[in-house]
Amino acid sequence: MPAKKQAIQLLKKLTNAHSAPGFEGAVRGVFCEELKSFKLESDRMGSVIAHHGNGSGPRIGLFGHMDEVGFMVQNISDEGFIQFSTLGGWWGHTLLSQRVRILNRKNEEHLGVICSIPVHFLPDGARDKVIKIDRMYIDVGAESKKDVIENYGINLGDSIVPDSNFTALANSDKFVAKAFDNRVGMGLAIQGLLSVADSKLPNRLFSVGAVQEEVGSRGATTVSQLIKPDLAFILEGPPADDSPGFHRSESQGKLGGGVQIRLFDPSAIMNHKLSDFVINCAKRHGISHQVTVRRSGGTDARAVQRYHMGVPVTVLGVPARYIHTHNSIIDINDYLAALNLIKKLLIELDQDTVDTFTQFID
Repeated sequence: MPAKKQAIQLLKKLTNAHSAPGFEGAVRGVFCEELKSFKLESDRMGSVIAHHGNGSGPRIGLFGHMDEVGFMVQNISDEGFIQFSTLGGWWGHTLLSQRVRILNRKNEEHLGVICSIPVHFLPDGARDKVIKIDRMYIDVGAESKKDVIENYGINLGDSIVPDSNFTALANSDKFVAKAFDNRVGMGLAIQGLLSVADSKLPNRLFSVGAVQEEVGSRGATTVSQLIKPDLAFILEGPPADDSPGFHRSESQGKLGGGVQIRLFDPSAIMNHKLSDFVINCAKRHGISHQVTVRRSGGTDARAVQRYHMGVPVTVLGVPARYIHTHNSIIDINDYLAALNLIKKLLIELDQDTVDTFTQFID
């Protein structure tokens, strides 16, 4: 099957999965099914690892995170409306009247709508104000609190994610879905390993699906203790900045611009030698790419680079418009460029090369 078609099928499966922080079972299931021919292992928080190679050589980590921004049931009113806490970063502007899915403990999903007041009933001056998220409710069509609990099986602590299916746009290279942050990273962690499955690598490869990135890179912290990486690539779905509201001349994350190579954000300063190696690899192989320095945001690079005595890391991303909302958009060619670059890098990263990235004394 052509790589593009494989990528699209995998991303559809991943983005449609329900996997909020702490509830990553659905994406973990996809990861394990796709990589069932490899040795699989899990840490005690639920992050999962697939191994490739048993010989010597540097230990290379491909880190994707399995969770998406979502919510948790925080309270149920007597009338049967559901209050929620956020899991990850949300902006209240994007939420009212949106559909969500609530996953109960029986693994049943229930559709709901975030309540909004019709414009006809808004008092003067209210139209320009954003309702605080802790004052929002979800309507699942229930008649009472008892109805929610007994007939819907919904209880405090249940997981909630946006209801938004993977869909192709009229431009056949562009797709809209929830959770491209970070299902593109998970797709790359899976396909990156598969792309070198028949290769004799000069390194040991660990493909990782980490839990709870959106609430503080918790899974990356624990799973690093398990795989002990010598070098890591953090695979992400970073925000694109090429839509209205941004200055196009300053854009570093354009759809169709290729894989994004991040040098800095407030959570991590990437290893300069490794970043230069990655950029030069992309240039040598004619892989479309764009380099970025970010004033905000963060990734699992924060946790991974701090493991033990330090780990050289670089973030490779597939830019996505409108992340942390119900609907984000990617260009599949950026994903394929990232996949191509990952394969080239894995073939080249031997012990001598990796050692150069941490030689600071002449």
